[in-house]
Amino acid sequence: MENIQLSSLILAVCISALAGIVGSFALMKRMSLAGDVISHFALPGIGIALLLNANPLLGAAISLAIGVLVIWKIEKNSALATDAVIGVAFTASVALGVLLTPSEDLLETLFGSFPSHYGAYFWIALGATLIIGLIIYSLRNKLVISIFSPELAQSAGVKVSKINLIYFLIFGATILLGLQFLGTILVGALLIAPAAASRQLTSNLGSSLFLSSVFGVLSVITGYLVSTRFGLAFGPTVVAASALIFFITLFKKA
Repeated sequence: MENIQLSSLILAVCISALAGIVGSFALMKRMSLAGDVISHFALPGIGIALLLNANPLLGAAISLAIGVLVIWKIEKNSALATDAVIGVAFTASVALGVLLTPSEDLLETLFGSFPSHYGAYFWIALGATLIIGLIIYSLRNKLVISIFSPELAQSAGVKVSKINLIYFLIFGATILLGLQFLGTILVGALLIAPAAASRQLTSNLGSSLFLSSVFGVLSVITGYLVSTRFGLAFGPTVVAASALIFFITLFKKA
């Protein structure tokens, strides 16, 4: 049991480090609400998978991919801001997901849990986390220039639309990795809160990415220690720790 808990904690720490980096770029793109909203796109897929006795993560992956592609396509051909585009589909996804998800599975789907068993999923998820981290690190400069000056990026040969699509897919994949721990309601906070906290302390890109990862990891470790000590739910405790870190940084702004 201790080995299972350690494996779960290691995976949660790695995912939180990645989430902090991905969330930093989301803030730059003014997608501060996107993590919270896009995660809800997984609900219909999870509900359908549970009804069909299939793997809920597979259902979540499919519905997230569809949602991300639809958002990217609409944003590409629309003058609306990303937050506005995402908001249009939000309520429909939540309603459909709640209707399709069996009531006995709804609470865990919404708020996640600390896994009590592991198999090949641990290595698959850990490998995916590392690969996604390498991809976003290699694309960091192109992402930044695409966000702040699309015209300059295009003149430099950067395919802005392609970069945006890759980022949206990375964003969705990061949410998928965190679903098991935090559920569809809470996982978005792990992307945004650590990134927002780091933004309060530095405007340097490298420092911001580093601090976002540190704050994400600190949130998970604190949440784990507090939840196990006082018998609290893991997901809400992690998010509460992340929110506390953010509010503390409000008083430490450089």
